Amino acid sequence: MQEKEQKISPIKQRILSFAESLGISKRTFYSQIGVSRGTLEAKSGITEDVLAKFIAAYPEVDLNWLLTGISQPETNEGIQILHTPNYTEKRDNQEIILYNVTAAANLKTLFNNPDQNILGKISIPDIPNCDGAIYVNGDSMYPLLKSGDIIAYKEVHNFSFIIFGEIYIISFNIDGDEYITVKFINKSEQKGYITLVSQNPHHAPQDIPITAINAMALVKLSIRKHSFR
Repeated sequence: MQEKEQKISPIKQRILSFAESLGISKRTFYSQIGVSRGTLEAKSGITEDVLAKFIAAYPEVDLNWLLTGISQPETNEGIQILHTPNYTEKRDNQEIILYNVTAAANLKTLFNNPDQNILGKISIPDIPNCDGAIYVNGDSMYPLLKSGDIIAYKEVHNFSFIIFGEIYIISFNIDGDEYITVKFINKSEQKGYITLVSQNPHHAPQDIPITAINAMALVKLSIRKHSFR
């Protein structure tokens, strides 16, 4: 007797339908909840870890609807709530510390000394959890990012876990010289290497050994100043 074909779990289907309602790309959605791309499309049940990450990223989602497919009871006005609206009440803004990475000399020093090289704080509501922010220096990611933009980041502690195709801040050492750059990270054809790719076509892709990396952070958001007054 043939086994029945395994299907995507109902909870995964509801999460995917919620993601579509946000109007963002799947790449962005997966980045926001912190799981690998394609995890929710896999024909299997959802793990507790993935479910917990989704709930942490989107606490406004109606848990009863998520787990059972049944929405909250109707209100007195007879309006059925499918999920809790994003702004039912005021949320505390997350404060992101803006650092002077140039004064810190390198990214690893900045991460190891979070109470130093502080330029100020940025307060923005309803954003992904970030460890800090720095100014962009250079034009390698132009026009997506330009010199003077602010990028907020989440530190990567395990270099073997990289979301390929995303933007990272990378600090690495080649032949005794220290480099800090902001690039897309792609898979390399060389084993033990990654490929750094610029948005600016005038900058050629560069392969570097993973062992040369001393610090790395995933870029979570960017801020651009359009006027200096």
